[in-house]
Amino acid sequence: MTSGTEELRIPLDPFVTDLDGESAKLRAAGPLAAVELPGGVPVWAVTRHAEARALLTDPRLVKDIEVWGAWRRGEIPSDWPLIGLANPGRSMLTVDGADHRRMRGLVAQALTPRRVEAMRERITELTARLLDRLPADADVVDLKAEFAYPLPMYVVADLMGIEESRLPRLKVLFEKFFSTQTPPQEVVATLVELAGIMAETVAAKRAEPGDDLTSALVLASEDGDRLTDEEIVSTLQLMVAAGHETTISLIVNAVVNLSTHPDQRALVLSGEVDWSAVIEETLRWSTPTSHVLIRFATEDVPVGDRVIPAGDALIVSYGAIGRDEEAHGPSAGEFDITRETRTRHISFGHGPHVCPGAALSRLEAGVALPALYARFPGLHLAVEPSALRNKPVVTQNDLFELPVRLAPAAL
Repeated sequence: MTSGTEELRIPLDPFVTDLDGESAKLRAAGPLAAVELPGGVPVWAVTRHAEARALLTDPRLVKDIEVWGAWRRGEIPSDWPLIGLANPGRSMLTVDGADHRRMRGLVAQALTPRRVEAMRERITELTARLLDRLPADADVVDLKAEFAYPLPMYVVADLMGIEESRLPRLKVLFEKFFSTQTPPQEVVATLVELAGIMAETVAAKRAEPGDDLTSALVLASEDGDRLTDEEIVSTLQLMVAAGHETTISLIVNAVVNLSTHPDQRALVLSGEVDWSAVIEETLRWSTPTSHVLIRFATEDVPVGDRVIPAGDALIVSYGAIGRDEEAHGPSAGEFDITRETRTRHISFGHGPHVCPGAALSRLEAGVALPALYARFPGLHLAVEPSALRNKPVVTQNDLFELPVRLAPAAL
């Protein structure tokens, strides 16, 4: 077995100019690929379905950044553009074992299936309002800006009890938070301002609780235990970030997939295939989250004929994993909503840290997509697919814009 310390690493493109090609290169490197994150940070990437499932439940891989040798040696600067994802503060994302069970249990008390389902009526109302606002007579509409972006942001603001007046600023801050192109001098300031907004929201809900998730987190208890303000702030920031970014990309990618696969669109518009199949196949084939940062090895962890050395970091490359032929057969590279394995994906994670907001994201897409196509069944791209550009966000499969032409009748 080899640790690969000296081997050539695959650099992840900070501008994300060819995500599919990059994912294919990672899969070709084997189940464990040596990669380099923007900024010259060396990590490992798991690229195959079976190995990812095993590593995501392996207790030797932890979230504690103090385990990371490069961090302990001072090799990771505080203004590294991805530092907010690698070290986002104390929350259920960054702890393991008993601490994680405690924090996740308290979050689960707040984010119940009943609370999620209760959002359906509000999501339906917001969807209809946004569809009514779409300029149907315009030649070209940016569907991301006008529909796919505002819907999840309004939903997450409602859910978390965040004032809508804060949403424009949060949009700017989260774009800087995820981008590899944020100037170094703005990285720390962005993190501080985001934490400040979340802290103000927590303080307001502690003073005057409402019917929202932040208030529920403040009040949630387990055997007399409560989340600290620091833990609630970090958890709130995590859930707002993941809660809107994933759903935006899910809606956008589903529209792109149906636009570029008219035979698949015909199946769902005719009712022959359910919208849930579109959602699951989109999650598999063009997963919203391309790479998730970051886990650290407490000891040497063998993966196939390679080893993640103790103290090294691992990312989970969901973009590569979703098209693993060993999991989905030789047609894994094709978009097919009738695929029997479409629900086998792990695009919301696996194991103890599986995404707690997966049900809400599915619900939003499950309301938004059928309503969009019921209103505009002839909706189609206004540009060639090759003209669509990804934002410089190595962790997200996120387009700058989605130019479409709205059509009230099917083409």
